[in-house]
Amino acid sequence: MLQVSTGKGPRPAGGGFETFSWYYFRISGILLVFLVIVHLVIMHITNDVACTTYSFIASRYANIFWRVFDWLLLTIGLTHGMNGLRVVIDDYVQSARARLWCLALTAVLLVVFFMLGTLTLVTFHGVASSLSGPTCVPK
Repeated sequence: MLQVSTGKGPRPAGGGFETFSWYYFRISGILLVFLVIVHLVIMHITNDVACTTYSFIASRYANIFWRVFDWLLLTIGLTHGMNGLRVVIDDYVQSARARLWCLALTAVLLVVFFMLGTLTLVTFHGVASSLSGPTCVPK
């Protein structure tokens, strides 16, 4: 039976992975609030969504700061989400064998999505003609 969580569970006693996970979940959540707000302001408020084109991204990724920013957003967001999924699996999957398979699939998905995102950020090279910046005129 599902129970409603109050979010006031005790901190894991001792040490090890569960304690690290407990702290990481809270710290990464705070970091994500700021990273996502900056992302939303830049990509959806200060720029028209219709202007988010290849040339916009190419000019943005010409600066290493934005690649690192997007990589941090990818890394923290993905690990935070998969850690949450791990907790849900531990809480609600009863069979030890099914739990192992679900956790293994979660780990594989984490690695695959992390590698795809990192590969995209590292290997992206803008075409020279697109580096002049966006040609979209805001309203």
